[in-house]
This record gives sequence, structure tokens and C-alpha cells, in this order.
Amino acid sequence: MEDGVYVGNAGKDAALDRGWLLGHFKEQGGPRHSDAVEVKWGVHPRGEQRAQWVKGEVRTTFLVLISGRFRMEFPGRSVLLEGQGDYVVWGQGVDHSWAAEEESVVLTLRWPSVPGYAVPKEDERKSP
Repeated sequence: MEDGVYVGNAGKDAALDRGWLLGHFKEQGGPRHSDAVEVKWGVHPRGEQRAQWVKGEVRTTFLVLISGRFRMEFPGRSVLLEGQGDYVVWGQGVDHSWAAEEESVVLTLRWPSVPGYAVPKEDERKSP
């Protein structure tokens, strides 16, 4: 990677970091590090849902369904993505959550890339 080019596979790379392929949380100085944008290849089994709502959002998000049935929840509104290419966009200040109604693959782009939104892993939530 000395030439500043990274070649990978979204499915394989996503499994290494909760689905995230690009963003502030990637190695500093590498081509996948970015404070401008985050990209996630989300593979979600049927019935999986976000552990808690995102509140106080300061980013804009674009989420597109690759396969499956994926539900986005917003205050007072539920959006079902069920056809390949269905997408939803939301901006700053929009609280949200999600659930996979079927095994689903979604591509998410968020900007800017800022820390502070990751839900702790199950083992981190159990730590004293």
C-alpha cells in the first residue's frame, strides 16, 4: 500500500470493523482514513436491529438497499426498503434506528466522519 492505493473486498473487509470501510476510524495516513466521509457495507441477519437509537445526529446519511428487506425508523415515520436500489437520505438532527426484516445488505455513506456514535460491542457493555 506504499502507493496510496487500497484494493479490497467489501464483504471481507467489512467483517473486520463492524462493516465500516472508510472513515475517521481507519488507520491514520492510509487511503481509507477520512474525516470527510464514512462508508459501510452492512450485512445484517434477519431480525437484527440497532441496540439503541441515534440521537442528536450531526451528520447526513445516504443508505441504499443492496438486497433483503431493511426498515429505517425515524420519529413518527417508518421507511421500508424492499427493492434493490431503494434508498433513504436523512440529515442533521434526525434521530433514527433500524431493523433487518430479512437478511439484508445495505451500503451506507455518512458525512462528515465524526467519532461518538458507535454502540459498544456486547462484551464492552457488560464490562464494569
